[in-house]
Amino acid sequence: MRKEAKELIQELKSISKMLQSLHSSIRKNRERLRIMRHIEFYKTSGSGNDFIIIDNRNKVVDEKNLKTFIEKICRRKMSVGADGFILIEESGSVDFRWRFFNADGNPAEMCGNGARCAARFAYLNKIAGSKMSFETIAGIVSATVSNDLVKINIPEPAELKTDYLLDLKNGALKISSINTGVPHVVIVMDSLNNVDVVKLGREIRFHDIFATAGTNVNFICQNKDDTISIRTYERGVEDETLACGTGAVAAAIVTAFKFGAKSPVRVITKSGESLCVYHKENNGKYSDVYLEGDARIIYKGKLYDDAWEYGL
Repeated sequence: MRKEAKELIQELKSISKMLQSLHSSIRKNRERLRIMRHIEFYKTSGSGNDFIIIDNRNKVVDEKNLKTFIEKICRRKMSVGADGFILIEESGSVDFRWRFFNADGNPAEMCGNGARCAARFAYLNKIAGSKMSFETIAGIVSATVSNDLVKINIPEPAELKTDYLLDLKNGALKISSINTGVPHVVIVMDSLNNVDVVKLGREIRFHDIFATAGTNVNFICQNKDDTISIRTYERGVEDETLACGTGAVAAAIVTAFKFGAKSPVRVITKSGESLCVYHKENNGKYSDVYLEGDARIIYKGKLYDDAWEYGL
């Protein structure tokens, strides 16, 4: 009997340990779910490009199904809605690292308007000072914040190619192309009033010559006051947006190369806001490129699970 009692006590101890372990696991899972279901975020706007920004230095966003998560919360009317999504994370070498995603949940190398918004977010949340550097896929970006005006450096433009013909359904179209951190096509027009930006932009964006990554597409015209007006079809958003920072840079560099536009070039976006592009030129090569414009905090809030779990 004594032996059986000892075995029973031992078995009860073993069960007790298992229950304690299970309780601990449940508590941790509850805590994880609690964090995931109440995620703080900022809604920001850079010249009409809007972004959801989350401080992910404590890994509050679950990496599992991240693409679907982003896709859902960027969907307008069904959730917060945005052109892009930004995670602010720890960096071992500069002030922070960002991960940028288009509204379709796919990562992108660079976003000029998003970078300015990320810089202001970092400054306001004491992640960095008014002068900062942060990691992107396209390289280290530096930024200077002055109230709601932010100036960032843009990776040195590459792959500039001007005035070549692209075969489309309705005939050949003269285009230029350049990479300003992400690929862009620039098309010079006499007027932007009657351009079907979505239809024509989508055809060019998915053209075989730009496969597999695709391209952003910018339609520009020169104004009498030496400014440039621009309308952009953005890859990843798959629609016309109110502004595109790297598109404004692409337009400015192409205009400088083709027509001798002097720095800074002021680009008027679809939203009516202007972006200033600074550059240096040496024998057709462009360097020291900076983009300056507004970066506004629209509101701060909390994401509840309904923001991304609908339709599951």
